[in-house]
Amino acid sequence: MKTLYLTRHAKSSWKELDLDDFDRPLNKRGKRDAPFMGQLLKKKNILPDVLISSPAVRAYTTARTIATEIGYPAENIMTDENIYEASSSELLDIINSIEDENRSAMLFGHNPGFTMLSNYLSGKDILNIPTCGIVKIEFEKEKWSDIEIDTGKLIWFEYPKKYFENE
Repeated sequence: MKTLYLTRHAKSSWKELDLDDFDRPLNKRGKRDAPFMGQLLKKKNILPDVLISSPAVRAYTTARTIATEIGYPAENIMTDENIYEASSSELLDIINSIEDENRSAMLFGHNPGFTMLSNYLSGKDILNIPTCGIVKIEFEKEKWSDIEIDTGKLIWFEYPKKYFENE
């Protein structure tokens, strides 16, 4: 069995309008939500075998923050530039290339690709994975390369606004 966690980056800042999209940092809410979601994962005893992140500042910062909270060595986070602005089929190519010794993987990236991929893999219809939202999808597969449309089961969908009122 393989387990995939799709984690959308935490809320990013738009303060510096001339800053390139790739370089946008987390804003105040993002800096609150990323450690909170990491603590939630820790309470669920989740420690994926591999973490792979978009190298965009907001995604990689989210990955490092969550890694710290769950006890995953931040220096072991892999980055893949193909995650940035990826379509669901491009993201599936990345997933299909994960080494099979890894039973679980967590990807950090962006919408709309992550929401589309979640729906594509699980057959569910999530309208939007919000910032710092995480979906857990399980597959009755032994090889990552065997993962394709409708082969996964959506186990849960967590996001910060479920826990913070009035936002």
